[in-house]
Amino acid sequence: MVPFGQQALLNILVNILFVVITWWAIQGIHFEKFIKKGNVQQARVIMILLTIAISSLVSTFFLNYLSWSLQLRLLL
Repeated sequence: MVPFGQQALLNILVNILFVVITWWAIQGIHFEKFIKKGNVQQARVIMILLTIAISSLVSTFFLNYLSWSLQLRLLL
């Protein structure tokens, strides 16, 4: 079993990694087409919230998969 400190550090690093990757990926979308003129601040907030939501889902999936794959050795 992984000690709690190491697991916490891994969780933080994975979450930050996926926030960065998601932010990078979202930059490729042209949100200007969907945003009304003069609402730049609202567009930035939407992009930040979208980044957090997507990265949270992906990091949760990744950490669950990692945890489950480590638990497979307990089958034998």
